[in-house]
Amino acid sequence: MINKLIGKIEKLSAPIVVGLDPMLDYIPQHILQKAYSEKGENLEGAAEAIWQYNKGIVDATYDLIPAVKPQIAMYEQFGIEGMKAFKKTVEYCKEKDLVVIGDIKRGDIGSTSAAYAIGHLGKVNIGGKDYRGFDEDFVTLNPYMGSDAVNPFLEVCKEEKKGLFILVKTSNPSSGDFQDQLIGDRPLYELVGKKVAEWGEQHMGSSYSYVGAVVGATYPAMGKLLRELMPKTYILVPGYGAQGGKAEDLVHYFNKDGLGAIVNSSRGIIAAYKLKGYERFGEQAYADASRQAVIDMTEDLKQAWQRK
Repeated sequence: MINKLIGKIEKLSAPIVVGLDPMLDYIPQHILQKAYSEKGENLEGAAEAIWQYNKGIVDATYDLIPAVKPQIAMYEQFGIEGMKAFKKTVEYCKEKDLVVIGDIKRGDIGSTSAAYAIGHLGKVNIGGKDYRGFDEDFVTLNPYMGSDAVNPFLEVCKEEKKGLFILVKTSNPSSGDFQDQLIGDRPLYELVGKKVAEWGEQHMGSSYSYVGAVVGATYPAMGKLLRELMPKTYILVPGYGAQGGKAEDLVHYFNKDGLGAIVNSSRGIIAAYKLKGYERFGEQAYADASRQAVIDMTEDLKQAWQRK
């Protein structure tokens, strides 16, 4: 799957992943009203609105982007109905030939970790027949519990030719509470990055590992260091746009081949119609605003690379 992701990035010249992280206040009123009239103003209605909202964004952008990243928490808050919307979103994106990165940030051990891995990346056998749960192509992982948390996912990834993005240096302001703490003379995030590179050697694609890293756009100096430390690791970069990350900060997250990183934008794309510069689209054309935001982000990253 890493080879497919890279191939789509090269074909589209767009190292972009759209974060499908819907909130009810992002969803235009005409979608909400229709969903509520059909399903009720309840969990089922909210989940239907989320699904229809996602579908509109995917329809408007799938030919421009290689991947999407649905954040599972945004669906879990609506219970079982929300999880159904998550599953429908994953299936629809795969029908559109998009690579799906499930942003699940799991990190447990033993049989629990194995169950998460099977549920999101693998298959379960019932009565002699295999069934797939959510069936994403990649998932995000928290490595705090060490190899015991990661190895069960690695085993499933090898079987399914799927991949991981492991948290190394996250974009949030308080990430340094733990990630920047010195272990000897090196910060913890460096040691985690080194370990991610080691895990990656166990599951290589043609030129990059199936085991990637999450490194926030808000810490460009650390991103540059980690790029050098993990030369064969694909980096998923959150924090562009709304969190303050700028395109010019991200050029060192890429290798000399122009590959090695994929940059996430969530609300800056899916809620673009609410943002300055896109007001002309209005609620009815929210998906067209999302499409224009993808075009603008692609050009922003391209120009930053050319100025490098």
